[in-house]
Amino acid sequence: MAKEKLVMIKEAELTNNCPECFNQDLKVSFYQKHKYGKLFHTITNEVTHEIVCNKCESKIYPVSWTDDIERSFKYYQKMVTPDRNTLKFTSLFWILTLLIVAIVAAGIYFLIQQT
Repeated sequence: MAKEKLVMIKEAELTNNCPECFNQDLKVSFYQKHKYGKLFHTITNEVTHEIVCNKCESKIYPVSWTDDIERSFKYYQKMVTPDRNTLKFTSLFWILTLLIVAIVAAGIYFLIQQT
């Protein structure tokens, strides 16, 4: 089973008012999902976000965003450049592949030698 991990790609401070405590100390973070397996490592295109107030430590959900928070979020969202969608194989994958190819080649060689 592949493990999923969110890797931070951008973080920025916002000076908008928090809808909960009205403090001007918000932080927006953008994360990209990475999947780690025994045979591969995949970087997906999925980008998630989170806005947190540093004072009251509450998560600000899109339902309670003000127009100012929405504009700031869209500005920073345009600035985010996620990593390319890639698939990298681990050394275990390459070792198993070479082992299977060697076994098949040896089997074919012995089959040819018997005839």
